[in-house]
Amino acid sequence: MVVKLTSGMLPRHRSSAHELELERKAETLSIKLLRANAELRMKTIYASRLEMLVAKRSEMIDQLHHRIDQLRDQNKKLEIEAEHYADMVRLLPQLDPAMLVPK
Repeated sequence: MVVKLTSGMLPRHRSSAHELELERKAETLSIKLLRANAELRMKTIYASRLEMLVAKRSEMIDQLHHRIDQLRDQNKKLEIEAEHYADMVRLLPQLDPAMLVPK
């Protein structure tokens, strides 16, 4: 049997039911793959945004820890200064109220 091709077309033959079923399955799988890829892209974008937020949050936490350390140091210095003034008051001789009246 000789099949004559015209204008560059391949010979057509009828697809069997099995071939049609395979084509439908291939198309279904192709659509599922496209959906899975789109979902993966969205989840990747979401994950990168979360990573960015975690990095910003970590930076903010580090800044706050630094500020807490500064305030603790300042508190220690103020406590030492307050103790020094308290010691000065305790060491002052008790003044007689009569000594405070101007003459």
